[in-house]
Amino acid sequence: MSLQDFHFYVAMAGTVAFAGSAVLSVADRKVDLFTAVVLGLITAVGGGTIRDVILDEPVFWLSSLSYLWVALATSVVTFFGSEFLGRHFVHRLFLYVDAFAVAMFAVEATGKVWRLDVGVPIVPVILGVVTAIGGGLIRDVLIGRPTLLMSRDLYAIPVVIGCTVLALVLAFAPEYRVHGSIVCLVVTFGLRAAAIRWDLQVPEWGTMGFKKKQAAS
Repeated sequence: MSLQDFHFYVAMAGTVAFAGSAVLSVADRKVDLFTAVVLGLITAVGGGTIRDVILDEPVFWLSSLSYLWVALATSVVTFFGSEFLGRHFVHRLFLYVDAFAVAMFAVEATGKVWRLDVGVPIVPVILGVVTAIGGGLIRDVLIGRPTLLMSRDLYAIPVVIGCTVLALVLAFAPEYRVHGSIVCLVVTFGLRAAAIRWDLQVPEWGTMGFKKKQAAS
C-alpha cells in the first residue's frame, strides 16, 4: 500500500468516526435528520477545511467528494440507528471511536502540511492539532455545549504530543514516514483512550487561578 493510499484510508476512517460521534452527541436532543446531517458533515470536514483555508490550498473535499458522501451516509445511518447506538456501552465505545478519529486526522494533517513544506517543523504540528479538534469544537459551539478544549480533560494535549512525535520522525528519520505515522496514531489514541478509561485530567496546579484557590483555602 502506498503512502497516499494510507493517508486516504486514514482520512476516510476518521470521517466515519467524526460524523457518527457528532450525530450521537445530539441523540438526546431529538433533532431532525437535516440537523443531524449538518452536524455530521461539519464535524467531519470542519477541521480540515480550516487547515486548507489557512494554507491557501484547495479545500480537500472539493477535489474528492468521497469525504462528503461518506460523512453524509454515516450521519444518516447513525441517525436512524441512534436508539441502539445511543445505549450506554455503545455511546462509551463511540468516545473511543472519536479518540481514534482525532488521532487519524492528526496523522493525516501533519503529514500533509509537512509534504507541502509549510513552516516546518512547527506549523505541521499546529495544523495537525487544528485539523484533529477543529470540527469537534465547531460542533460543540453549534449545539451550545462546553467544548472539551475549555475543560481539564486530556483532549488536545495527546494530539500535540502525537503530532510532535511524527514531526520528529519526519525531521530526523523521513525514511520511516509510514512507521512514524503509525507511532503517532498509537501515541495519540493511547493517551486519549487512557484519559477516557481512567478519567484523567490536567492537574489542578496546571490551571489558571490555582494559587488564588490555594491561598483562599
